[in-house]
Amino acid sequence: MQASLGRFVKTSPHWAIAIAAILVVSFYWSVWAEERYVSRATVVLESPQVATPEFSFASLMGGGGGSSADLLLLREHLLSVDMLRLLDKQLGIRQHYSEHGDFFAKLRDADAPIEDLHKYYLRRVKVDLDEYAGVLNIQVQGYTPEFAHDMATLLLEAGENHMNEMGHRLADEQVRFLEQQMVRLEERFNETRTQLLDFQNEYGLVSPTSTVESINQVVATLEGDLARLQAQRNALSSFQSAQSAEMRQVERNIEALRDQIIEQRDRLAQAAGNSLNRVSAEYETLELQAQFAQETYSSALAALENTRLESARQLKQVSVLQSPLFPEYPTEPNRLYNSSVFAIITIFLAFILSMIIMIVKDHRD
Repeated sequence: MQASLGRFVKTSPHWAIAIAAILVVSFYWSVWAEERYVSRATVVLESPQVATPEFSFASLMGGGGGSSADLLLLREHLLSVDMLRLLDKQLGIRQHYSEHGDFFAKLRDADAPIEDLHKYYLRRVKVDLDEYAGVLNIQVQGYTPEFAHDMATLLLEAGENHMNEMGHRLADEQVRFLEQQMVRLEERFNETRTQLLDFQNEYGLVSPTSTVESINQVVATLEGDLARLQAQRNALSSFQSAQSAEMRQVERNIEALRDQIIEQRDRLAQAAGNSLNRVSAEYETLELQAQFAQETYSSALAALENTRLESARQLKQVSVLQSPLFPEYPTEPNRLYNSSVFAIITIFLAFILSMIIMIVKDHRD
């Protein structure tokens, strides 16, 4: 038996190594590897359904991401170094994983750098996103059922607090920005209104534009009367002399109307001074500035109120579809699966090596 075994080792050393490796690894997975308990949880992020008007600060800023983006943010936070520090502070991850487990699975150095501890943490915590269902599946491995359950529960609580804090911080920044803009717009609105009132009081006109329109109507009426009198004068001149009393009266009326028209036109437009057209133009400019400031101020008020409502939608509630499982028996490591996979891969590699050896021998012969 020993002789046959010796010949086998000499003729096929690669197969001997493969069989030995399979036996050693199978012994490790079957006997030596320490059992681990797995706590599982499934969660989804939900936001309050707050109805908001169509115009909002969020729409100005381009809106926000969907639920998948929020779930990805939650996943990254659950797997982050910050989360690892929190878990270590409250649950003592270093102590648990360094005191339990076999030589290959345990945390060998309880004082390992945070980078090494984080790598080990990623081997014991899995957070997978199910894009079709829109949920996060969380798996936590621990060497005691209590530790695995407590760690999964803390992950959910800390994740929810982080999402709420991040949402509230964004909403507070938006509201604070709009409140600062409100102060500036309110000052501008009050300033334009004061300028408009001072202008009206200075010239004693509530609306110079309306006054100009009234004067234009008066001038048009006077020009109509002037045309009528000129026609009357032309008719009288055909049978009366220019010195007749009636002709002289018509001439006086024509001159009076011309003087009145010139006076009214001078009120509208002059080369210098405060003519009504100049006053009206300045008034229209001030009025447009006041209207624009009022509309901007009103829009900012609406945006501020909408943003305050939008802040309620920033609250992310981690809804638990499956609460953290308190494991009753260990499910890791999967001894049969790990041993079988290693054996299949080893036999496949040994077979390839055998083929290579045979090809080399054939070429030598």
